[in-house]
Amino acid sequence: MTEGKTVKIIVAAHKAFRMPDDAMYIPLHVGVDSNRSATGQPLDFGYVKDNTGDNISAKNPGYCELTGLYWAWKHLHADYLGLVHYRRHFTLHRTRDPFDGVLRYSELAPMLEKYRIIVPKKRRYYIDTLYNHYKYTHYISQLDETRRIIEERYPEYLASFDKVVNRTGGYMFNMMIMDSQLLQEYCTWLFDVLFELERRVKEGRVPMPPLSTFQARFYGRVSEIIFNVWLEYHIDTGEISKKQIHEIPCRFMENEHLLKKAVGLLMAKFFGIRYENGDNAESKPRCHE
Repeated sequence: MTEGKTVKIIVAAHKAFRMPDDAMYIPLHVGVDSNRSATGQPLDFGYVKDNTGDNISAKNPGYCELTGLYWAWKHLHADYLGLVHYRRHFTLHRTRDPFDGVLRYSELAPMLEKYRIIVPKKRRYYIDTLYNHYKYTHYISQLDETRRIIEERYPEYLASFDKVVNRTGGYMFNMMIMDSQLLQEYCTWLFDVLFELERRVKEGRVPMPPLSTFQARFYGRVSEIIFNVWLEYHIDTGEISKKQIHEIPCRFMENEHLLKKAVGLLMAKFFGIRYENGDNAESKPRCHE
């Protein structure tokens, strides 16, 4: 990468997995402080670890891939920074071997002359707004409290929040490749909101029952929605033009149980059975499914 804009993209992973061979990708072991072997010893996959320097690695059981985003924000320097998942990548080509189609720097570099933000194509729920989807599948008090925090700390974002949660789709997975200046602004805002939400949860101010390991990963889920809020606000204010945002398909690198997920969504919506695992849920394990 001697010409053009520099790019560093972390690949968030909590286990050993095949990685892209392009130099712009940095395999990052997320949740190192909470991801241990059966003997209690820290695991080592040979990846960069998210528990070095300024980090929130210990928060991974609730924050998922965001512990990797935080680490990248604090430690990486390039014109563009990004985040993908070990099992979900940007791709421009549908290839038999999914890794042959993973986005390469040679394909990305020309885009960066025109775009400031690369995002996955929008995930659409069709039968539900983002708000109702969250209400049926998780605990809506988490999202409601997030709205109160935004109203108190960032009231200028409130109209964007209300607009976004009443849509039927958005940019999900916390995947992005972003102009580093914008990423700095986004992370400053995002983690201020989430750390305040965490503080209120610990103080017992957010009503919800004891959470399973799966449901406890809600900080990562909330962030998927409020990424869209942040983006909407900056589009509305003119800081970011829609023409500077580019959607790229993303591909799940293993078999995706779409039927199970569809059934899980219907069971949540019509029978009140919340998601509890990654096989039948439109949701995430430690870094993201």
